[in-house]
Amino acid sequence: MDHRTTRRTLLAGAGALLAASALSACSPAGPRRVTDPSRSPVASHSPTPTPTPTPTPTWTPPAVARVPLPSGTVTGLPAGTPGIAWTVDDGASSDVVGAYVRFARETGTRLTFFVNGVRPSWTEHADALRPLVASGQVQIGNHTWDHPALTGLSDQGIEDELTRNHEFIERTFGVDARPYFRPPYGYHDARVDAAAARVGYSTPLLWYGTLADSGDIGAGQIVGFADQWFTAGRIVIGHANHPGTIDALPRLGRLLLERRLGTYTLDDVFSR
Repeated sequence: MDHRTTRRTLLAGAGALLAASALSACSPAGPRRVTDPSRSPVASHSPTPTPTPTPTPTWTPPAVARVPLPSGTVTGLPAGTPGIAWTVDDGASSDVVGAYVRFARETGTRLTFFVNGVRPSWTEHADALRPLVASGQVQIGNHTWDHPALTGLSDQGIEDELTRNHEFIERTFGVDARPYFRPPYGYHDARVDAAAARVGYSTPLLWYGTLADSGDIGAGQIVGFADQWFTAGRIVIGHANHPGTIDALPRLGRLLLERRLGTYTLDDVFSR
């Protein structure tokens, strides 16, 4: 065999080896590359860790010097108070009362609840409320036992409404709510005030600003009223009656922070 034949034979053999190698690499039956699952881009992708929540901005309002409680009806806070008294009436909805309690606990907001003892919500949330009441963060006021218009009752009827609720408040929260009472619907006159004073409730506590949520309105509407009335020195009335209030609470808290408004109970600003 001459050298040309030998060269053709070698080239043919090499070609066959290359072809066989290529076929084995593409053939399903050929050898496969085994990948370490722990190094696979898919397998090594662990769930994205939950980011640490950004702390909610906080602001500590200044303490204020208490002033003597004025005589007669109170509708506002002492001049120069750098915040509001956020007052909450009724308690027809246990869910809303519970939301207010959580909101107070989580944000430090100071509230004054004017309760109707007939509402089961106050008993249902009493255990959660008691520490807030004991610390002074939450104050309890008398809104009568079952929310009648006091101007339509006899003198004895007025006294009975306030006394029965007074006893409920003492029994449930261990505090004396006197001298503050909030007449339902804001209805009071000299006769009502005199009857209330005979049982120790000498200060009708009204308001100068409302969240207008005694009825069933939406969270956006409530925030709109807060935008109008959350200004320094106001006593603002809200209600624990309808679900729109629950959705509004976080936005109301942010509004207070944005405006650098403190929240104060009546006992924070008045000496009695």
